[in-house]
Amino acid sequence: MVSIKKTNVRWFIVFMLFLVSSLNYADRAAMSIGATSMQKDLGLNAVSLGYIFSAFSWAYVLAQIPGGWLLDRFGSKKVYAYSIFLWSLFTLFQGFVGFLTGGAVVITLFALRFIIGFAEAPAYPANSRITASWFPAKERGTAASIFASAQYGATVIFSPIMAWMTQSFGWKENFIMMGAIGIILTFVWLKTIYGPKEHPKINSAELEYIEQGGGMVNLDSKTEVNNEPKWPYIKQLLQSRMLMGIFIGQYCINVLTYFFLTWFPVYLVQARGMSILKAGFVASLPAVCGFTAQILSGIFSDYLLKKGYSLTVARKVPIVSGMLLSMVMVGCNYVSSEGLVIFLMSLAFFGKGFGAIGWCVISDTAPKEILGLSGAMFNSFGNLAGIITPIVIGYIVHGTGSFNGALAYVGANALVAIICYLVVVGEIKRFELKKVN
Repeated sequence: MVSIKKTNVRWFIVFMLFLVSSLNYADRAAMSIGATSMQKDLGLNAVSLGYIFSAFSWAYVLAQIPGGWLLDRFGSKKVYAYSIFLWSLFTLFQGFVGFLTGGAVVITLFALRFIIGFAEAPAYPANSRITASWFPAKERGTAASIFASAQYGATVIFSPIMAWMTQSFGWKENFIMMGAIGIILTFVWLKTIYGPKEHPKINSAELEYIEQGGGMVNLDSKTEVNNEPKWPYIKQLLQSRMLMGIFIGQYCINVLTYFFLTWFPVYLVQARGMSILKAGFVASLPAVCGFTAQILSGIFSDYLLKKGYSLTVARKVPIVSGMLLSMVMVGCNYVSSEGLVIFLMSLAFFGKGFGAIGWCVISDTAPKEILGLSGAMFNSFGNLAGIITPIVIGYIVHGTGSFNGALAYVGANALVAIICYLVVVGEIKRFELKKVN
């Protein structure tokens, strides 16, 4: 009997997840590229800009659990397609607010960013869901690290493009371009994404390989509804010292994420005197470091496990060392050389990427009965940083006229993340639920 060589359609699927997730993060960050021009044209101060930056995360946090329910109810392909189309459409709409002034423009931009946040909420739970469907367990970590690295890929791929567009044509055209790309990508998604059993390009050997390795190939073929009540378990999650340490640690790590997504290009322009175009290209350099570190962190953590170290050591070492390295960004307050600033920010971005293995930790610790709900809570805590960080930095910059306090604030959160993992979390292990009557 001749064995059939398996196809590799699953790697194209994860490439699509990376591409769509890169667009996801780029649309979140599009406003930061054009922020300086928008402030001048629309009369926005730093506080107003901070609130507008935060609008995305208000909706993103609120929609996490509803987004997960939609995915389970209607399937990943359909919900994700609507998600891409809607966030892209409202990104495009941001290019048409130039005729507004005063409070009207703040309210309109806040509303548009809020809707984008709501539309993007299912994206990362869908990534995890599709990965579970398409990949055997032994490849799932690699697949997850690829789509997780999209937050840096977005900066590498799209920041120079958005900076050039803003510099050459204007901030309005930048939003229109990014929205149009996403709308086109929606139709590419619908034509290329299927469940493993429905994909026209997969052969029986690959399907068997995925299924025998633990891939949930029927995840979107039929919807299985579990009616067991889950909400009473939330209290138990919140009472767990280990899980609360992980949740708070993720919030602090995401403070760094949202600084880079929102205020970092503004910092380069306003505090370091770079042009918008140069800031866009410079912002991509630290992102390359973050992208590399994100991939390396999972590989290094798994290497420690293979060498016989405990799960606790294997997960904490990358997080603690990464957060320590990220604190070097505070050194930018004490140097004047543009080259040194870029070097320190690149190190900080590398550290942030190396320490960002929170999704791996929550998969190690979440109760088996409520993996989805635990992940939604983890993501909700983490993305509260997207609400608070832009506003706090806006007030610091507005009140002091400097970014020095802002960098110190971000560095302090990295320190708190270290304390959470060294002091609060304790042993990393699967949390066992108590039965609820």
